[in-house]
Amino acid sequence: MSLLGKIDKARIPEHITIIMDGNGRWAKARGLERVEGHKQGITALREVVEAASKVSVKYLTVYAFSTENWDRPSEEVDALMELIVYAVAKETPSLIENGVRVASIGDLSRLPVKTRQSLQDCMDKTAPGNGLTLVLALSYSSRWELTEAARAIARDVKNGLLSQESITEKELSRYLTTYTLPDPDLLIRTGGEKRISNFLLWQLAYSELYFTDTFWPDFGEEELYAAIFDYQQRERRFGKTSEQVKSK
Repeated sequence: MSLLGKIDKARIPEHITIIMDGNGRWAKARGLERVEGHKQGITALREVVEAASKVSVKYLTVYAFSTENWDRPSEEVDALMELIVYAVAKETPSLIENGVRVASIGDLSRLPVKTRQSLQDCMDKTAPGNGLTLVLALSYSSRWELTEAARAIARDVKNGLLSQESITEKELSRYLTTYTLPDPDLLIRTGGEKRISNFLLWQLAYSELYFTDTFWPDFGEEELYAAIFDYQQRERRFGKTSEQVKSK
């Protein structure tokens, strides 16, 4: 029986983020090249996007490629960039049909021109979508993002566009790449590791964390529902007491 029937449709997390880990280990366990794990990971992402849309998740942000990933062997990086081009082009018609809008965060200037153009084409074509927003974190890391924000704030203070006294948490958030998105309600990490790996450090301050040993290529619809169901069993207090939350 599907876990879908156990999920409270009135308490679906608005924004889910996923660290899609375990592609390489999935492939290695099967005697395959690492890139085969990444290919299977695309299939998993398609299934998760469809499942998230089915339960009316509004935002799904996936950690697709970190700034640290540029240090991997060049053969793997090149293969990943080509795979992104292929996957984005292949999936665009289905995304349009399902009303999924694609967005991206990260230092996209580092992406190969072909990859960047393919991504931009997908974002342009899916822009009218009014369903799920799928955010691809590419060439992204939180320390990079916070460093860029600090530089932008320093420039604006120097140019008289911002005063030191007006720098609040809310104001700082406006300088982040995620400024148009709500903070994540739920972070899912696959692959058995229990860390957040330089991902959305500011935004995850009060997110619920869910770790699973399942490698990303094996993560699908039911695994997403299991994470959402687990999330719904928790009490989110945001620094308040349990009594305060219940009273509210």
